[in-house]
Amino acid sequence: MKIILLTRKHHVSKSAALNWGLVLATLMLLIMIPAVTGYFFGIHRNWVDASMLPKDFAQQWQNRIKLQDQKVNVTLQVAEDQFKALTLRVAELQARLVRLDALGERLIDSSDLRQEEFDFSKKPALGGPDDADLGTAYEPPSFLMELGRLADEIESREQQLAVLQSLMTDRKINEDVFISGRPVVKGWMSSRYGRRTDPFTGRLAWHKGVDFAGKEGTDIIAVAAGVVTKVGSHSGYGELVEINHGQGYVTRYAHCKEVFVKVGDVVRRNQVISSMGSTGRSTGPHVHFEVLRNGRHVDPSRYVNRSKKI
Repeated sequence: MKIILLTRKHHVSKSAALNWGLVLATLMLLIMIPAVTGYFFGIHRNWVDASMLPKDFAQQWQNRIKLQDQKVNVTLQVAEDQFKALTLRVAELQARLVRLDALGERLIDSSDLRQEEFDFSKKPALGGPDDADLGTAYEPPSFLMELGRLADEIESREQQLAVLQSLMTDRKINEDVFISGRPVVKGWMSSRYGRRTDPFTGRLAWHKGVDFAGKEGTDIIAVAAGVVTKVGSHSGYGELVEINHGQGYVTRYAHCKEVFVKVGDVVRRNQVISSMGSTGRSTGPHVHFEVLRNGRHVDPSRYVNRSKKI
């Protein structure tokens, strides 16, 4: 191939022959120079970035991964321990529920209450409108639901037992303050309530109580629970104990030898309050027993002879 060159000044033409091999080599060189330059520039840049990393970079990452694994293992162990603890708690609640049921049934049997009022084998009836809009219902895990169910049942049983205890307490109080029985364990009725011949004057007189004669020092007991309101020597009565039983009832125990209670003491039914003597206006060891209702004397015989309240 030839190339002809023309000049403006001299209008002379020149020709030159081109070597195709040389042309191709030149083109290849022009193409390779940018490529090679970019390649080496990239390598250099990578070397620079790698040189900026810490020498123990890989070790640090390995240590971090190991630490994360340890934390995960610890978390799993804690979760497992908590689950075991919850399992034990469920077992304890179940055992407690069984004991409450057994106690409730035994109390019902011993208290003569109606079984259907305190049926511990059935769940309590619940209900009522629910106006709260909580959106999608949340369902807790099964073991939490079981704990909640047991807690609700225990609360229900405890409420039933509280009501049962209240009823039994009220009944026990009514039984304790219910006046009945003799004021002595041993002795016999030597004088009744009402008109009689006075042992000192021989004339008719009104006897406000009943007398129980016996051996000196015999125990005198309270015929009902109450609060001691009087203790000490009183004209005609000698050493006296007076007990207020509430609901307008008061009992008196006179001619005592010794007194074992004081004013303000709370006494139980059949508690020994004094011993039989012959103090005051008396012809021998006995206890003069009176019953007052709303401040008026009544015949003690009706209380002595009546049965214990059921």
